[in-house]
Amino acid sequence: MIYVTGDRLHSHHVRVAVFDTRWRGLDPDQVHDYLNQLADELERLHRELTTANTEAERIRQALRQWQSRHDNCHRHDPGAPNSRWPR
Repeated sequence: MIYVTGDRLHSHHVRVAVFDTRWRGLDPDQVHDYLNQLADELERLHRELTTANTEAERIRQALRQWQSRHDNCHRHDPGAPNSRWPR
């Protein structure tokens, strides 16, 4: 069996995994079919994670831009009743 340490488990790790054989072992076709399904799901999850991270970074950048544009809106006179619309 291949053990991956320190790295994320990727679909190719699942696809190339090798197991010891036993006299009364599991059906190899069923094992390989299941491992392929598992690898497909792992690929899908990695794609979703990449998409989510990309979207999160886009939102962080948009927030920084918005904050930069509106930075001067937060300066106010503490004595004014409404700091955005001084009298």
